[in-house]
Amino acid sequence: MPTYVIITPAHNEADFIGKTALSMISQTLRPVKWIVVNDGSTDQTGGIIQGYANRYDFIQLINLKRDAERNFARKAIAFKRGMEETRDLVFEYIGNVDADISFEPQYFENILKEFSTDPDLGLGGGIVYTKYDKDFKTYDTTLDSVGGKVQLFRRKCFEEIGGYLPLKHGGIDAAAEIMTRMNGWMVRKSLTNKVLEHRRTGFAHGRPLMTSLRDGRKFHSLGYGALFYLLRCIYRIGDYPVVVGSGAALAGFIWSMIRHEPIALPQDVVDYLRAEQRIKLRQALGFS
Repeated sequence: MPTYVIITPAHNEADFIGKTALSMISQTLRPVKWIVVNDGSTDQTGGIIQGYANRYDFIQLINLKRDAERNFARKAIAFKRGMEETRDLVFEYIGNVDADISFEPQYFENILKEFSTDPDLGLGGGIVYTKYDKDFKTYDTTLDSVGGKVQLFRRKCFEEIGGYLPLKHGGIDAAAEIMTRMNGWMVRKSLTNKVLEHRRTGFAHGRPLMTSLRDGRKFHSLGYGALFYLLRCIYRIGDYPVVVGSGAALAGFIWSMIRHEPIALPQDVVDYLRAEQRIKLRQALGFS
């Protein structure tokens, strides 16, 4: 039977983390350990998880002090702190689950079956549906990408890529995907295993347009090619907020270009990413 560990960085997630906890507890195949890193929350996040940890020995709470600086590197820092608790554990897979999602009892059993049938699969996970008003919708059906909220790695793959990088502008999940493929592993999203995100993307960090602007800066910092990102914005013009969201994202990207903001990833990773993007562009244009 496959063994796995899940780490959940959490900051002020009291409104949602109970749903995540109930999903973890209900799994037909539970993890060896579910480690929740309470990253300086000022609400009841820690108390909620401690209550579950008192009843279930596979749940562990770590309370982490949070410095005054607020940026997207915090998730990677918190995840790394959770990793320190796994040193004496035996497991084959390791993953991130965000603290605002829920999923069906057979979710991890199903995902792990996909790993068992494909030894080249390094990163897998389900498809995330985000809450918009009363409904859950998804805009991302890209097969070779897995949302950072539910990334599950083969342990060997995760160790080869060096884990999550603490990137100031975010994109630690995207960087992990790029490095996974660069190291010869497959990345695959399971369209039949649904995950529900109970807080609309970006609302933890501000308004939708500001989130879109930050997205543009994030993708610039990852080394995305300008033409590829332009076409990506056009392709996703229907994402919320419709039209203006893509426009704001493109504006953020161009702003970072004009200011010559630094690329966060190593040059060999950027070179690999842009080579991938050139191939996708040729395929989209009908060239072999």
